[in-house]
Amino acid sequence: MNFKDKVIWITGASSGIGEALAITFSKLDAKLILSSRNVDKLETVKAKCLNPEKVKVLKLDLQDYLNLDKVVGKALKLFNTIDILINNGGISQRSLAIDTGIAIDVKIFETNYFGTIALTKAILPYFAARNNGHIVVVTSVVGKIGTPLRSSYAASKHALHGFFDSLRAEVHKHHINITLICPGYVNTNVSKNALIADGSKQNTLDKATENGLSPTVFAEKMIKAIANKKQEVVIGGTKEKMAVFVKRYFPKLLTKMIRKTNVT
Repeated sequence: MNFKDKVIWITGASSGIGEALAITFSKLDAKLILSSRNVDKLETVKAKCLNPEKVKVLKLDLQDYLNLDKVVGKALKLFNTIDILINNGGISQRSLAIDTGIAIDVKIFETNYFGTIALTKAILPYFAARNNGHIVVVTSVVGKIGTPLRSSYAASKHALHGFFDSLRAEVHKHHINITLICPGYVNTNVSKNALIADGSKQNTLDKATENGLSPTVFAEKMIKAIANKKQEVVIGGTKEKMAVFVKRYFPKLLTKMIRKTNVT
C-alpha cells in the first residue's frame, strides 16, 4: 500500500508506539492527525516528523467517550478526509484483582474499550458513506492470554477482539478493513504509566518491557501489516508468540506456565 498523502489518524500519539508510528509514517509521506490528551507532547512528536507541515495535532481524551463524535467532526475538517484510523490510545495495569477497587476497573474500560469503540462508531458513518476505510486497533498479546497483575487490562483487550471481529463481518459490504495488532513486549513507558491498585501510576519500568522490541522496529512491522490489510497480527518476541500458540493448542500447559512466569 502506498501511504503517500493518505490521511492517517493516530490516537495515543504522544509517546511510545504512537510516536514511532507518526515518525515512520511521515517518512512515507503520509498526512497525519496526532491525538492524545497532552497537546505539548503531540507538538514535540510533530516536530520530529519528516514533513511537519503535513501533521495536525488534535486533543482527544478517550475517557470522555460520550463526546467523541464532536472530535471526529473536527478531525475530518483538518484534511477534509480520513483514510485510516489507528486506535492506539490506552492504559495498562499492574495490580492484583483482589486489591483493585472497581473504580480502577471502570477507568481502564472507559479508556481502552469504550473510548476506542466510541471513536470507531463515530467515524463509521463516514467510512460507510464513502464505501472505503481502514480501522486499526492496537490490542495486546494479553487480549488473547490473561496474565497476573493485568486482569482488567486483559479483559478490556479481550473485549476489543470480540467487538472488532464482529464489526469486521458487519462492515465488509462497505469495503472497510479491520486490522487487530497484538503487541508483545515493546520498550515504551506503558509499564510506568500502568495503574496500580489505588489508581496511581506504577512509575517504574518492567524488566520485560525494557527488554522488548524498540518502538521503531515495532512500528515498521505494524505498518507492513496495515499495508497488507492483515486481519490480526502478533508482533513481539519469541516468548510472546509461543505463548499464543500454546494457548491455542495446549491451554492447560499455558495455565501452569503462567503461574510460574515472572510477567513484570
